[in-house]
Order: sequence, then structure tokens, then C-alpha cells
Amino acid sequence: MPTYTLIVTEKPSVAQAIAKSIGVIGRKDGYLEGNGYLISWCVGHLVEPAAADLYDPRYSRWEREDLPILPDPWLFSVSPATKKQFELLKSLMERGDVEELVEATDAGREGELIFRLVYHKSGCRKPFKRLWISSMEDSAIREGMEKLRPGREYDTLYEAALCRAKADWLVGINGTRLFTTLYRGKTLNVGRVMTPTLALLTEREQAVTGFRKEKFYTVELDCGALHVSSRRFGSRTDAEKVRKACLGKTAVVQSVNRQEKTEKPPKLYDLTTLQREANRIYGYTAQQTLDYIQLLYEKKLATYPRTDSRYLTEDMAGMLPGLCQDIADAFPAASGFSGAVDAALVTDNSRVSDHHAILPTKEAARTDLAALPTGEKNILSLIAVRVLCAVCPEKYTFADTVMTVLCEGEEFTVKGRMELSGGWRSVEKPFWETLGAKPEDKAGPLPELSDGQVMAVSDARLHEGATSPPKRYTEDSLLSAMENAGAEEFAQIEDVERKGLGTPATRAGVIEKLVKSGFVERKKKLLVPTARGMELINVLPETVKSAKLTAEWEAALKEVERAQRTPEDFMDGITRMVCGLVEAYKDAPAASALSDPGREAVGVCPRCGKPVYEGKKSFYCSGYKGTPPCGFALWKDNPYFRSKRKELTKKTAAALLKHGKVKMTGLYSEKKGIFYDATIIMEDTGSKYVNFRMEFDRKK
Repeated sequence: MPTYTLIVTEKPSVAQAIAKSIGVIGRKDGYLEGNGYLISWCVGHLVEPAAADLYDPRYSRWEREDLPILPDPWLFSVSPATKKQFELLKSLMERGDVEELVEATDAGREGELIFRLVYHKSGCRKPFKRLWISSMEDSAIREGMEKLRPGREYDTLYEAALCRAKADWLVGINGTRLFTTLYRGKTLNVGRVMTPTLALLTEREQAVTGFRKEKFYTVELDCGALHVSSRRFGSRTDAEKVRKACLGKTAVVQSVNRQEKTEKPPKLYDLTTLQREANRIYGYTAQQTLDYIQLLYEKKLATYPRTDSRYLTEDMAGMLPGLCQDIADAFPAASGFSGAVDAALVTDNSRVSDHHAILPTKEAARTDLAALPTGEKNILSLIAVRVLCAVCPEKYTFADTVMTVLCEGEEFTVKGRMELSGGWRSVEKPFWETLGAKPEDKAGPLPELSDGQVMAVSDARLHEGATSPPKRYTEDSLLSAMENAGAEEFAQIEDVERKGLGTPATRAGVIEKLVKSGFVERKKKLLVPTARGMELINVLPETVKSAKLTAEWEAALKEVERAQRTPEDFMDGITRMVCGLVEAYKDAPAASALSDPGREAVGVCPRCGKPVYEGKKSFYCSGYKGTPPCGFALWKDNPYFRSKRKELTKKTAAALLKHGKVKMTGLYSEKKGIFYDATIIMEDTGSKYVNFRMEFDRKK
């Protein structure tokens, strides 16, 4: 009787890639079979911590008196939407001809959790090994299959992942119920990472709205080939006196301070820096960038995306020259590559933890770039150009000059920059030219002048300016703030690699959840907290909105991963914090609801003309109790939008109710695996569920 090894992946696309690499061609219902293997897949998190009411039915009602809810033992459940696939995996694990398993979920903390929860929930006790790879190329998969590691080597990674899931459940369930019941309004979502991130946004918003502009005045002298500016004056009268005094006079060069400087090549991309750059250049959200790079990974065009490292392992140095040349030959934007490669700039074993930096693969050099969707092509171009810049042995060198001149007793200055050697910037220059933009706008070179040289002042102009408020966050700057939150505290902790709020893999999801929960809204590239988000942070205690505390938890999770801290110790700390939070509000009187927009009409019902309001699960017609009742509703958990990786938000619902359609960007095609833009048309037939269809712009 033949025996099989069961391979469990995280997604169907990964299962198909592995099957192709190891010669498995037989297709069954929900799995692949052949060559001694069965290959099946999870669909994200099949098993998750159970809902509170599964511990006790009374928890279905939110009462402050029932808090804190502290599971012991913890229960885990399978959602109805994923039950079919879970049962299939369970049956495959139980097959008598399956002797061992291969865990092939994504090689990271969350991938470990996805597999282990399914494994334990199925009651499986069969031995398993771990496939740990950073590329989906056939050669990488085959090499990984030849070097499978014992599953037990990743036990601490699983323990850290489980601690993270439990901590999020405890803080989310108890914090959300506590403050929702206390303020008697709509659900007030509290999250271990989400809330401190919202606090960052509200702090900045308060700084912006509380800022008071101050006018200032400067004087600019026109000395022919040179234009110099004065210091700032608080008084227009004082500035005008200087302007009049200098008009028609001469200026004398006091000093010419020239400094030659060098700029090292940039590091390779980790996920966060890639998301920041894509937001800055293309305006992509962090989630869009993650989606694009994940698709590139599954198409074998890029290496593993959810990495926090910007270096490669030293054994990868030998393949770099060949990869770089292949990339340079394939990408039009890489024409500045000279062929020179210094692998030492990007290789360092001590700077690589789970996965190395993001790279394009050799497969990317062979693919038809024109056939890729725009978003994927842009991201692939970014990482291709970055690797060529990062390995460039030549530094960018330039000279910065500060010139000071004196006119009628007042000092005037001007700054200039002269490029001495293009170095690695010459590599990226063609890329910026394809975008029709320059990477940065620096002052040009100054004319050659020497100390004591006299110049005639042909004109003197007065300029009025004003001090600027702090800039609101974009996804670029917010990701940076999340990454560096608690940096001062981390500087005091020895050998900490990961700092800040969340991880590279989770930050995009946190931002999306804030937007979907109505606490933050996007205004073009800006992320702005709503009035509700501002009020929520105002009423929450420092315990749950402190970036410092959450950053410390991330460091502690890393210690669990390294077996430097026990899971029990970590969870004890989380439990004490949750209990202390509930105890602090035990006798607090219930407050009025936070600016509850619950009765603010989202729009007008297309069936009966009555107001449509937002509920917990839908946008519903207020005539649902009428005679006859109106059954119109737009359900938030809508399969149509979900299949396109979108949510039916309040803003989207308002547009549909007002215009019957809404333009949307970044819609996902499950069939083609690409993102696109289209107009969603609402078609209400009068049945329980509203239908939707798409319309494309023919010009595009």
C-alpha cells in the first residue's frame, strides 16, 4: 500500500507552485495528489480564538459587570465560512496512508500559527517537518524540500504567535467592551496596536489644528549671477529698512564655506520601506503595496515580502552579479547599471532574522513586464532598481557650499550644491526619468566667488512668509512613526531587532482597520483622524494608547520566539494589564456617548424614500418597521465587495445611495489575480439582497 506525505500551504496558489516544482499533477476536490504527495491548503486563518459567548452564553450581551473575560482554558473555533476546507484538511490528516506532514505555510510568525492551529484542532499527532523558503522559484522550492527542518525547531515561533493572538483577543475583547459599555455609543474598538497608532494620528492632528501661524519677512538681494537672502525678521518695518538701505549699494563676500560630502548607496527594501516608498512615489496604500508584492511573490517574480530585514545572507553574494545583470538587461529603467557589484554592501548574516531583504527573482528578468498589471509592474520596478543601486560600489559625492555676503551691515546667505560623482544615483536616474520626476530638488551650483569680492546690488525685494504647522501623516510617514514608536525605550534594551508598533506584516492591516472602523479617513494621500477617533483617544487611559507599552510587548514577543521568555510570563503581564484596566473603571459612572453618528442619515432609501442609517451589520432603511416594512439594506459583509478585497464603507454606501454608483480603485480579480479600477453600479431589484455590477471606462 503506497504512503503519502501531506503538504499544507497557506494559499491555493502556493500549493500549485509547489506541486509544479515537485511533479504533482493529479487534481482532486480541494487538494492535489501524485508522486507520493498530497497537497492542500488553508484559506488564511481557518482556526481562530473562539468568540466570547462560546465560553458562556451570557457574554453575548455586553455588560461591564462581566469583565474581565479571561479564558481558561482557551478555546479555538472554525468559522462557518472556512469549515469546508478545514474538514477536508482534517480528513487528509486522518488518512491511514498519510505518514507525515510538511508545513508549507508562509515562513513567519503568522504562517506558523495558521498551520499549528489547524494541526492541533484536527487532533493530529503525526510528525511534521517545516518548509522554510524565501522565494517561490522552482529551484528554491526544490532546494527547500531537500532541506526540510524538524517541526519542533519552530515551536517557540508558534508560541510567540499564539501569545500575540491571545494578547490581541484579551485587549480587544475587554477593552472594546469596557469602553463601549462605559460610553454607551457605537462600538469603540480598542486594539493592542490599533489604539496607539490612532493616538499618533490624533496627537499630530491636535498639533496641526492648534498651530498658530507667525508671519516673518526676508529680504532678497539680486547681485546678478547670485541671489542672497537675509535672516527672518518678525517686523515688516525692520525688513523694509534693510531693503531700502541695500538697494543700489554693493555687497561683499564674507565667506565661502565649501564641504565635500559622500552619500552611501541605499539599503535593500524590507516590507515597511517598500510600502513607504510606494506611497511616496505612486500614492499606493500600505495594503495595496502588500497585495501587489504578495502577488509578485506567488508569481515567482519576487522573494518573500513580509520581511523586516534589509540585508542578504552572506552565502547569497555569489549569485548577485548574475541576478543584477539579468535585471539590468530586462528592465528599461535600469539602463544606468554599469555592471559593477559590491555584494559586501548588502550581505550581513547578523542583520537577517527570518527572511532576507526583498529581491526580484531571475524569473522576473524573463517575464513579459508589459503583460503585468500596472501596480505589480511598478512595485517590481522599484525593487529591481533598488537592488542595482544598493550594490553599486561608487558612492554619490557632492560639494555643499554656503556663501555669506555683507551689505550695509546685514548678513545675507545662499546655499548651493555641485555633483562631483553620480555614483549610485546615476543608476537610479533613468528610473526617475521614466516617472517624469526627480528624486529630490536640491540647489544648483554657485558661481565661483572668493572672499572680499564686491558685487553690485541691482535689486532688493521684500518677501513675506509664515511659519508652517506640522505635516499631517501620509501612509509613508505613519509607517515610519509606527516603526520607530518607542525608539528611546528600545535604545535602552540590549540586542533588540524589532521595535515599534506591530510588525512589517501587520501594519498595513492596522491602518485599514482604523479607516474601516471610522476612526480615520483618507484625504488624498493624507490620513486624518475623524472627530470620533479624536474623542476616543481623549477618553482612553494611557495604558492602552501608549506606544511605549506596545513596543515593549513586541520586544517581549521576540524574546518568547528566542526562548528567552516563557509564554506564561508574557501572558501573565497581559492579564495583569487587562485586569488593572477593568478595575480602574469598575465604579466609573456611565458617560454620554461619543459624538454618536448613529442617527445621522447615510442617504435616502431608493425604495421608499426614507432615511438610511448605519447599523452594526448594515446600512438599513428606517422604514423596516413600517406598514408594509421596507426591507432595503446594504450589508457590510457583502460577498461581492469581499471578493474584490473591498469593504462596503459608509462613504461607499453614501455614494451608492446618492448616485447609484461609485468609482473604486484597487479592485481585485480572483480569476486573473490582478487589481483594476472600475465603477460599481447598484441594481436594486426589491429582493432581500441588492445586486451590483461593474462598468469600465472605455477611454482607459
